[in-house]
Amino acid sequence: MVNITSFLALIIAITIHEFSHAYVADRLGDPTPRSHGRLSLNPLKHLDPIGTIMIFVAPFGWGKPVPIDPYNLRHPKRDELFIALAGPASNLILASILATIYSQLTNPIIYIIAIINIYLAVFNLLPIPPLDGSKIFLNLLPPEKSIEWEEAFEKYGPFLLIAFIFLPIGGSNIISLVTAPIVKLISASLGLK
Repeated sequence: MVNITSFLALIIAITIHEFSHAYVADRLGDPTPRSHGRLSLNPLKHLDPIGTIMIFVAPFGWGKPVPIDPYNLRHPKRDELFIALAGPASNLILASILATIYSQLTNPIIYIIAIINIYLAVFNLLPIPPLDGSKIFLNLLPPEKSIEWEEAFEKYGPFLLIAFIFLPIGGSNIISLVTAPIVKLISASLGLK
């Protein structure tokens, strides 16, 4: 079970993450997030009911995906890449700011919020749908390859993600085996020890 500090840290991380997707999409010409009320730092605008419940059960969770209409974007392929990067980048920026504060205050709550933001960023950069990393990966491919991969991603991606999260491997899972060393490296580089 997740404690209240971790719960609040996840809520902050998810809110910043989803708001950043919305903000960048809006700046790049897509009014869809604004029209859906997602250009907000109010957590209630971004929380998914099941994703929020999962925070208490798993403990991990997710927010509601920010709706994007690529037809409103001036440069759809490039802009979708920037929008997808915005969420993880915002979590890493927040973690960096918190690490600077932590170096002066060494408050455990600041540490937890920073670490959870790093975890959320790294997790979302995995190239598995529906994570941001899959959108980044697809938009870096040539158009014809992107279409081929997208069909396979849409069909199998969510099932792979669930398997990677829940299938145990040596007391852990595939996601943790991949993300934990990266999180540890980033944390150490920010002075979060």
